[in-house]
Amino acid sequence: MSLLKLSNVHKSYFLGKEESKVLKGINLEFNSGEFVSILGESGGGKSTLMNIIGGLDREFSGELLLNNEKLDHKKEKQLDNYRRGTIGYIYQSYNLITHLTVLENVLVSLDMTSLSHSERIQRAKELLEQVGLSEHLKKHPNQLSGGQKQRVAIARALASDPEIILADEPTGALDSKNTQEVLTILKKIAKDGKLVIAVTHSQEVANHGTRIIHLVDGKIDSDVHLGEPYAENNNSQKIESRPLRAGASYRSAFKHLLYNFKQNSLIVIGTAIGIFAVLLFSGLGNGINSYIQDQVNSLANPRSMTVMSNPGGKKLSNTQAQQSMQEFNQDPTKFFISDKQLSKINKTKGTTSVEPGYQLGTYSLSYNGNNSNSSGIQSYTKAFADSILKNGNWPKGKQIAISKEQAVALLGNNNYRSLIGKNVSVVINWLSSENTPVQVKADLKVSGITGSSSVGGQVTLLNYSALRSLLKDAGARTEPNFISVNAKSLDNVNKVANNIRNQKIDGKNAFAVMTVGDILNTVNTYVSLASTVLAAIAGISLIVSVLMIVVTMYMSVAERTKEIGILRALGERKKDIRRLFTAESLMIGFFSAIFALLIAWIVSAILNHAIYGLIKFNIVQINLSNVVFAILVSLFISLIAALLPARKASRLNPIEALSAE
Repeated sequence: MSLLKLSNVHKSYFLGKEESKVLKGINLEFNSGEFVSILGESGGGKSTLMNIIGGLDREFSGELLLNNEKLDHKKEKQLDNYRRGTIGYIYQSYNLITHLTVLENVLVSLDMTSLSHSERIQRAKELLEQVGLSEHLKKHPNQLSGGQKQRVAIARALASDPEIILADEPTGALDSKNTQEVLTILKKIAKDGKLVIAVTHSQEVANHGTRIIHLVDGKIDSDVHLGEPYAENNNSQKIESRPLRAGASYRSAFKHLLYNFKQNSLIVIGTAIGIFAVLLFSGLGNGINSYIQDQVNSLANPRSMTVMSNPGGKKLSNTQAQQSMQEFNQDPTKFFISDKQLSKINKTKGTTSVEPGYQLGTYSLSYNGNNSNSSGIQSYTKAFADSILKNGNWPKGKQIAISKEQAVALLGNNNYRSLIGKNVSVVINWLSSENTPVQVKADLKVSGITGSSSVGGQVTLLNYSALRSLLKDAGARTEPNFISVNAKSLDNVNKVANNIRNQKIDGKNAFAVMTVGDILNTVNTYVSLASTVLAAIAGISLIVSVLMIVVTMYMSVAERTKEIGILRALGERKKDIRRLFTAESLMIGFFSAIFALLIAWIVSAILNHAIYGLIKFNIVQINLSNVVFAILVSLFISLIAALLPARKASRLNPIEALSAE
């Protein structure tokens, strides 16, 4: 039984409607151990016949049988398996992959076998030693002579231990010495029991085989046996072929990435700039949010909430409650707290303290002829964090705690602490019992100095009972205009706040409530929105990055067209080719993200160092989620950019790809 049989094979090419017949009813049988030379002039159909035998050309009529089983050229998977496990190619132009070393070129075939990594390397070295190249393992093809290149191609063809070796003009580009060496190797391969089919136009070369088939104008002119086939070697252990491993694709992609380091590094830098900008703005947003939270928490107890009268009578959301505070300055009379309202709040469960308070209008402080004007003087409640008091004590009786800025204005920068214990004159602008403007005047002892906040501004506090007494003596309105409520625990804050929001008097929602968390959430929403918008604007540069990667991948496909043909001829599937280019693009994306993270870390360190002296806070805070997001975005855009080029690469015709220069 023959190893390979061709039955009534016809092949035509069409130029428009004009048919050109290349093969005209080829019928041939080949056996193991034969060294067959297909002899003929150029244009006679030799290479076309080789492409059909090699499983590269699928558009023909007739049958090709391997071990008496028909090979279906319409089935892509079957052809891939056939080329990978049965065929070994040797070309006139060598068709070595330029960016791989001699050893790596042989390993390309071995990566599609069941051998372990160490076994693959060992076999590659043994094959290269057999062809006399053991001292050139780490050289690249451009460092070899023509004869050496062809011997590398022979070693690669033998790597997966195929049954059939196809040699297309194997000595066409060699001198006489190298021609003899290559023919000797091919003859030895046939003696090992393999079928060697060589295409040539040289009678001298053809005479080295066991059989000569003369092909003229697509027909077999003669079929001459020069000798018996060599005995088939049944003792050798067959190497099992298998589809290419994903790891091999990624290794190959990485090697090519390094081979084109300069070009790829520019793409990495360009993509990294866009990722860095997104990272920086995200980190800046995180830092501002944290800074605001730190400042607010330095002012207020996080368990506290501010309760105000709700003149509208409708349940207010957090945002609406904050908007109602803005109406306070326009008409403060709407926000006075009645005894009935205070009594209702006192009955609220889950609280540790309920304190009525005053938030008054503009005021002035004076001491020894120095003045300080401000707004927002109020009564002290437990809502204030202890950290806000920098020197002295909270006010009791007829005492007042003023801000550092006010103390400096009244006494000077070097001596402001000595103002504690001294009396200052206070003038507060408020409303009389008839709702007309009135001034509340008093001399109060300074009990302490408070810190100021970029969020809350200056903090000036009086004792509630003392302030109420001053208002009464001045004929001003004495009703409180807010209530400070402390929840028993931080986890209980929202529950207490919602309970108060739902409380009604005369069928109407009586209260508006704001917690520290509500204030932070609102501010953070705006900050996050701003940082997101900035990051999105920066992200526009990622579109440029995508285009750069797309162009790079298309260029890579164009530059590596011949390599794609080689890989397909060796048995790689379309999906392997797609994965090769996708892997390279993903690596560009990954290294871009890493480089962007490095830049972001350096820039954020510089910015934080520069700004820390001003606000005592690290304003750029890039967290783990930002890092993960940056890497995922970079990988995603790289994947998107690779889809079309990788698809194009996988769909290239192997025959046309092999003929590319």
